[in-house]
Amino acid sequence: MMKISKIAKLAAGAALIAMTAGAVKAQEQVEVLHWWTSGGEAAALNVLKENLQKQGVTWKDMPVAGGAGSAAMTALRARVTAGDPPTAVQLLGFDLKDWAEMGVAANLNELAEKEGWDKVIPAALQDFSKYDGNWIAAPVNIHSTNWLWINKAALDKAGGKVPTNIEELIAMLDAFKEQGLTALAHGGVPWQDGTLWEAVVLSTGGPEFYKKAVLEADPAALSGEEMKKVFDTMSKLRTYFDQNFSGREWNLSTAMVIEGKAGAQQMGDWSKGEWLRADKKPGTDFVCIRFPGTQGSVLFNADQFMMFDVGGDAEKAQMKMASAVEDPAFQIAFNTVKGSVPARTDISDEKFDDCGKKGMKDLAEASSNGTLMGSLAHGYAQPAAIKEAMLDVITQHLNGQLTTEAALKRLPEAVAAAK
Repeated sequence: MMKISKIAKLAAGAALIAMTAGAVKAQEQVEVLHWWTSGGEAAALNVLKENLQKQGVTWKDMPVAGGAGSAAMTALRARVTAGDPPTAVQLLGFDLKDWAEMGVAANLNELAEKEGWDKVIPAALQDFSKYDGNWIAAPVNIHSTNWLWINKAALDKAGGKVPTNIEELIAMLDAFKEQGLTALAHGGVPWQDGTLWEAVVLSTGGPEFYKKAVLEADPAALSGEEMKKVFDTMSKLRTYFDQNFSGREWNLSTAMVIEGKAGAQQMGDWSKGEWLRADKKPGTDFVCIRFPGTQGSVLFNADQFMMFDVGGDAEKAQMKMASAVEDPAFQIAFNTVKGSVPARTDISDEKFDDCGKKGMKDLAEASSNGTLMGSLAHGYAQPAAIKEAMLDVITQHLNGQLTTEAALKRLPEAVAAAK
């Protein structure tokens, strides 16, 4: 009768052979966790999948629906806790730093040095793409959040003048209401509420006020007269939403504007991907402008793929993916579909439409003027705990659960408690 120890050794040997065979197969596969599930986002992601397939790398998709990635983060925590991290994950801002602190990130220095990433990726992005001086992520794009997307036919009916400040915005929304439209399409979830709020903060007080209130979370700025104007404006804008706004995904709000059921949407430039997918053209079917009162400043977020320390043969496919993300041809192909602008500064705007050209020009201007600032709602202004605390107050106020006076008191308190 064979001894148990001998059986164990044989079983271990068989397992090792199976694992080795699996590793050979897995070395040309990347498993990617992301939240790009809308039509325009999925189309953009396919560009990367196809590029990798040409290199013999299979893409194993792990999509988790939810526009700002909170559901994806829950799924990621479960995977990492179980000791089974994906090859790469889509991450934003301070989340990159949080995961890097846990020591689970791969080191991309060798690839970054070989391809010269330091020279072409903006310093503001490198602050998040690196940890302790080491490259841990490959930035895919630079999005900006302070945009307003307008149905061109509705605008023409309203007189054709694009608004340049909050007062003119209100006048345009009133005109849309008179046309029987939902004046402002909005999805009532915290990150969307925060995206609108941060644009109103910038419009109301300008870049210096945004820096104080949002980037520095200064208690006086969060509770003063300027912030009172912000919350009052949010209350006014709330009157232009439709009754079914609560819980709606952002792309469904975009669809309302595309279909002529709503006049406008305040949203980041990822919404342009939905317009393009619907075969609509900027200037003909829709108008893209900076949120009224914010021209000259850019609130940014950037999608990045953080690479996890998977080790072994799987690392080869991982490095191919990181390289494919930074390839100039991919940056153009991806961002022209996604609505964002390239993460690299050495790329021509020739193949971009009018909104893309504007986005690249605005980005360069804001970067040189010191008015390129991180988005709160998308994780580039404050760490997650403070961001969530602020969004909680913003959403409660927008839904009428807090008065403006109560919100002014609660906002600095929530920030202090989250620190």
